[in-house]
Amino acid sequence: MAWMLAAGVQFALLNAIARMMTESLEPPQVQFLRYLAVLAVMLPWMLRSGLAHWKPHDVKGQFWRGAVHTAGLLMWFLALPHVPLADITAIGFTTPLFIMAGAMVFLREPFVGARWVAAGIGLIGVCVVLWPKLSGGGDPFWSLVMLASTPVFAASFLITKALTRRDRPEVIVAWQGITISLLTLPFALPGWTWPSAEIWVWALLAGLLGSCGHYCMTEALRLADTSATQPVRFLDLLWASLTGFVFFAEAPTAWTFAGAAIILASTTWIARRESRRG
Repeated sequence: MAWMLAAGVQFALLNAIARMMTESLEPPQVQFLRYLAVLAVMLPWMLRSGLAHWKPHDVKGQFWRGAVHTAGLLMWFLALPHVPLADITAIGFTTPLFIMAGAMVFLREPFVGARWVAAGIGLIGVCVVLWPKLSGGGDPFWSLVMLASTPVFAASFLITKALTRRDRPEVIVAWQGITISLLTLPFALPGWTWPSAEIWVWALLAGLLGSCGHYCMTEALRLADTSATQPVRFLDLLWASLTGFVFFAEAPTAWTFAGAAIILASTTWIARRESRRG
């Protein structure tokens, strides 16, 4: 639980930085720079321990994971400038539902009813957050684009879980940077604008947060059932609301607070059950 909680805080900050970058650059270029920065951040460790140390057991699986994640990211980054950070995080909460279903079907993880109850309660909280826009209070198009990326990310996380059986978390994170950078470059080149020095600094910071965040998430997936790690992600809405307010003056609405309260209740409940089980 602690690993996934740490990942959520770092991803909230990462999302804020990525959104600021999209104000100056096209979304595919921001995506490319963000994952190129992952390699830049990890390169000193890779050179120090030797490149052989970072060779994965399943290169094909790493590229499959990179391809699936790239597809989800292209949709996610296109919608990023148009959706508030709290809404982005709330929409992302549908991903655990796809993950838990896929984990039982493809990874043969046990069915635990309490996890589904917690996820269902959390989903109610998400609906509360999104209700004003989906009920006619704004254009839902970009929110739906963001929503379409969630089952794709779920597939990527399931592949990650499978890869943790043979490869270390740091190897998976490094190859994520390699594969996504390569696969995103063709989409970034047509609208390429040379980044300013400030953008490069933000990109490196995004690379650091992304590397640490994905390491924490991968470690969480390695140590626990995929389904067990997901309910705690609902706390991410709190971090997203805070960063949205600080960086973009996006004051969370009463709907956001109400949804967050429901989500927090479900997360606390399942965390206590999991601690008693483990």
